[in-house]
Amino acid sequence: MKKIGILSDTHSAWDERFARHFKGCDEIWHAGDIGCVDVIRRLEEVAPVVRAVRGNIDSGEVARYFLEALEFQVEGVKVFLTHIGGYPGRYRPGIPRHIVDSGARLFVCGHSHILKVMYDKEYGVLHINPGAAGHAGWQKERTLVTLVIDGENMRDLEVIQLGKFKI
Repeated sequence: MKKIGILSDTHSAWDERFARHFKGCDEIWHAGDIGCVDVIRRLEEVAPVVRAVRGNIDSGEVARYFLEALEFQVEGVKVFLTHIGGYPGRYRPGIPRHIVDSGARLFVCGHSHILKVMYDKEYGVLHINPGAAGHAGWQKERTLVTLVIDGENMRDLEVIQLGKFKI
């Protein structure tokens, strides 16, 4: 059994509540638009495993260290993590084929700044976009997600609201 913390679109912003809400997580996944490597370094102080992909705003050091997409397995669940992916019925071109080819059962992406958790019956995949955790963008609410993966089961998904977006 593994507890996972998921966030996206930090845009270089760190919030001490990330550490508080992700305390006890076995892994943290960042779905892109990291902004600066310091965000990842701080997440690495919270959980033993941090997986991250670069997003469309990421350049320099972040772009050098992180790939556009990752495929991996946690417990019995294959995961596909990328930044720009869309959502069921409106995927980015190539994403459905990638989901099928990878055998993913969990698809995590960011980019839209819109929290969405949807099960896609057509592809047999749970889609999670954790919304945006940073201060850049137009979102009204900053959010994080936690999830438990237990064998082949995904359960206990929780949406954590960090409060209103402020400029």
